[in-house]
Amino acid sequence: MNEVAYEVDVRSLDDLSPRDLYAMLKMRIDVFVVEQKCAFPEMDGKDPEALHLRLLAGTELLASTRIIAPSGTDDPAYIGRAVVSPNHRGKRLGDKLMAESIAACERLFPGRPIALSAQSHLQKFYASFGFETVSEEYLEDDIPHIDMLRKNASP
Repeated sequence: MNEVAYEVDVRSLDDLSPRDLYAMLKMRIDVFVVEQKCAFPEMDGKDPEALHLRLLAGTELLASTRIIAPSGTDDPAYIGRAVVSPNHRGKRLGDKLMAESIAACERLFPGRPIALSAQSHLQKFYASFGFETVSEEYLEDDIPHIDMLRKNASP
């Protein structure tokens, strides 16, 4: 397995260049809409208020997540739109992406739990990062999902 060197970049939508935004949205659409054959509203209105964590090799986008700040004092931070470039799968970038996303949430929102909506077949993957299933399985865009939560210790 080839180890991939990467840099972590976390920024708001307004701080992404047009080319960076295009690359991120193209990768998400290529994977979620085209590869997974799932017609859904990828442009759901949440990106402008979110932070976007990207793993980069120079200017090449390897993987990304969307981080949404807690909306209330008891609400969790939310990690979503986790995606690894099809050109870089099999290099454990999913593990690195999740570890970096959790670290960013812990740094930005100390002591807050972290939530995500996981495709059901990835339950064990997310559980390996401390996420616990908190819902029954449900269909989201015709794909089985579960809600998961990772409790964080107080700062």
